[in-house]
Amino acid sequence: MLRFTLHDTDGPKQAAFEPTAMVIAGWAGRDRAAVDHHIEELAAIGVPRPSTVPLFYRVAAATLTQSDTIECVGAGSSGEVEPVLLSHAGRLWLTVGSDHTDRDAETYSVALSKQMCAKPLAREAWALDTVLARLDTLRLQSWIEEDGREIAYQEGTLASLVPAPDLLARFLDGKPAPEGLVISCGTLGAIGGVRASTAFRMRLEDPATGRAITHAYRTTVLPKVA
Repeated sequence: MLRFTLHDTDGPKQAAFEPTAMVIAGWAGRDRAAVDHHIEELAAIGVPRPSTVPLFYRVAAATLTQSDTIECVGAGSSGEVEPVLLSHAGRLWLTVGSDHTDRDAETYSVALSKQMCAKPLAREAWALDTVLARLDTLRLQSWIEEDGREIAYQEGTLASLVPAPDLLARFLDGKPAPEGLVISCGTLGAIGGVRASTAFRMRLEDPATGRAITHAYRTTVLPKVA
């Protein structure tokens, strides 16, 4: 069970949310040339090219977490900041999450690499209809830790991604979203290239209001043994 502060026009309220299904939309950039660049960027480190664009990966709902710490086997994993839609109480809510991925496993199976890691989510969400008119202006950012200091890792607006409601409609083939569905709606290119990190901070900002949803977490590295 996850718990959110849900922000709507009548103010914030607390809600318990039980995720029933988790979907990750991959290769969800709006600019196909940029998507192809990201595909080649990952291909350079051995990641197989996708069979279709965008591609919807199913991941166990149990991987979702709001913890400040996750555990991963080995040090070869890192996060990716993404806008995330939640279906709750007959409405859609927008938050920010991380598609934390095992970069070593990604070289032989993207789907498996995503299943291997917990998927951190923030603890706040906005009613989608309250930001829908300016969705493209919302800004995503992430930071990682390298050599003991925090550095910028990703930055851009949602205008660079296929609109989250469009991805949801495509996945559901136009059907209503069931209660408890979570869909992670694409990410941004990494500044300096995709690489592993054991610390990740993410932010979804609404410049029109100055509001932001943030979350940070660290990875506890478990030993690889044979």
